Amino acid sequence: MSELNVPICALCKAGLKSIFTELSSAELIQLNQMKTCQLLKKGKVLFSEGTYPRGLYCVQSGKIKVSQIGMDGKEQIVHMVHNGDIMGYRAIFGADKYSCSAMALEDSIICFLPKEPFYKMVENNSKLALKIAHILSDELKEAERKITSTAQQPVIQRLAQNLLILQEHYGVEADGATINLQIKREDLANLVGTTRETVTRILYELQHQAIIELSSKKIKILQLDKLKKHAHKL
Repeated sequence: MSELNVPICALCKAGLKSIFTELSSAELIQLNQMKTCQLLKKGKVLFSEGTYPRGLYCVQSGKIKVSQIGMDGKEQIVHMVHNGDIMGYRAIFGADKYSCSAMALEDSIICFLPKEPFYKMVENNSKLALKIAHILSDELKEAERKITSTAQQPVIQRLAQNLLILQEHYGVEADGATINLQIKREDLANLVGTTRETVTRILYELQHQAIIELSSKKIKILQLDKLKKHAHKL
């Protein structure tokens, strides 16, 4: 990664979506002084599963996949991260190694906050601590949902659900329908929890039904209502 200059925290648009929204002016100045920001090129790893954390990462811009390697050696995508999201907090507060790896899906600007100064900021700000607790709670609920989904739902339902989540998470392009994310079939399969071949087959089935349109690594949702029906089918 190469260091670069980015807007100060008080002017950062990603900060409007982050855990730092309620910091005071003095705290934002403190945050700005403790951080460094770097460019993570597409395909580069930010941190690796099994290593110890040095601090907290915040995405200023870009898209990151956070994944885990299962006992069978297969990658499972746990989170898809974007502007304003933070990474590494579970390992920091659990005094543990990273349980996942993080890799850039596109060129991304990442801000880094060293562990000790960030610790002190959280100790002195109950609202910040509460926001982190809320994130941890949301992650637990999402993990429980995924376990139930993988065990009980057909693949087409899980795929439809994840396409809707990606649309909500990353938004759409200027046409109002194409998900604003280039994602490989393998990554989509790892997100859904199935094989690349199965995901590819179902994507072409949905395209044949004119529900979606495929263009390289892009997915355009043509009939949102029909995709939602697949997502909520019992």
